[in-house]
Amino acid sequence: MRHARGMTGTALPTLREPEAKDGADIWELVRSCQPLDENSMYCNLIQCDHFRETCVIAELDGETVGWVSGYILPYDPDTLFIWQVAVAEKARGMGLGALMLQNILARDVCADVARVQTTITGDNDASWALFRKFARIKDAELDSQPYFTQALHFRDRHKTENMVTISLKNRMRAAA
Repeated sequence: MRHARGMTGTALPTLREPEAKDGADIWELVRSCQPLDENSMYCNLIQCDHFRETCVIAELDGETVGWVSGYILPYDPDTLFIWQVAVAEKARGMGLGALMLQNILARDVCADVARVQTTITGDNDASWALFRKFARIKDAELDSQPYFTQALHFRDRHKTENMVTISLKNRMRAAA
């Protein structure tokens, strides 16, 4: 999917499914986007290969500037879980995160998706802003509750991850 020019006349990134060869570039992008958790480069290669239908890469002038990794839950095919969203400094403020999420949801593999989930720590303002914006765009409800807790799951080595659920009402109505 190509977005030639934004409303300001500036070039917008090209969005596409990733390929295994993109794994190293994605790994570098994620490393540059603090406070995102770094996965191994191998993990990013697997995401690009095994989960490419539910991931998206954004490129601008041949450079990787955006990445969303996700997958459909194996035990709940109505749910798309978004693992990670990364946007390079030079591509921020374009609404790229929401565009990438919409790109994934528009794919055939997501035809039956009725909700989007992700986990966010309480202090990750950028992620909260993105998913609240995405919920508004989709005219959807956003709910959150503690999921992986700092004490129980992370042994006090990581902040609590809150499960954020966005129920896509329009898709649920269409399925009924």
